[in-house]
Amino acid sequence: MHRLSTPFAALALGFLAACGSPEPELIGDVPVDEIIEGYGLLEDGEYTLPPIPAEYLQGVNQRAVVEYNGPEAAGTIVVDPHAKLLYFVEEDGMARRYPIAVGQQGLRMSQPSTIQMKREWPGWTPTANMLRREPAVYGPFARGIEGGLASPLGSRALYLFQNGRDTHFRIHGTNDLPSIGNSGSAGCIRMFNHDIIDLYDRVPNGTRVVVRTKAQSVELEGEELANRGVVLEPNIVDPELIYGTDDDDSAQEDTNTDAEVDA
Repeated sequence: MHRLSTPFAALALGFLAACGSPEPELIGDVPVDEIIEGYGLLEDGEYTLPPIPAEYLQGVNQRAVVEYNGPEAAGTIVVDPHAKLLYFVEEDGMARRYPIAVGQQGLRMSQPSTIQMKREWPGWTPTANMLRREPAVYGPFARGIEGGLASPLGSRALYLFQNGRDTHFRIHGTNDLPSIGNSGSAGCIRMFNHDIIDLYDRVPNGTRVVVRTKAQSVELEGEELANRGVVLEPNIVDPELIYGTDDDDSAQEDTNTDAEVDA
């Protein structure tokens, strides 16, 4: 058996290394060949959203156009807080289905409402009730968080009203990717930022929003899907990640929103 001398061995190893698999191209820490269509790099005005990793987009946890088996008319938003799904009903028996996260406030939604206000990149301020209920979670953010990438309301918010009165329920974006498909201790109806942007322009003010009961969810989605997800603990965020060390930063307010700090 012939052995390569040291110089030739080094040269051979270098050649093999050069011919090895190249490092994958990344966009926002996500390999390009793993980016799911519709969830890639998204430029939205002055903000840029990174791709959503495929691990959060498995199964029904990504938007899709599907046949709709419910009774609602086209133009209606249907929230299923049990299956963690939101449908926007379209013509010809079809619908756009989006995965959602549901907080305790969202689970209390039961009566029909309408979208009466819409905001892009809204700011957020915890309510007095939130500060009283969980001061350790919300107290550091009492002055609010301005609209932008760190806002708990994400890239868009739809504000729900009944008979002209604010319900304090919101359908909004989130940066808390693992929450989608699950329930949280706080918050209303949360969607991937990519998804709420997709939905936002499809639903004008006046759009009707209805909420399924557990029995309706089981009937239409099946027992397993109607019980999907787990209850997650609050996502505690270091205030310095939001405000830095500058105490003079200002914040835009949405004092009627009960959203979890999930930036």
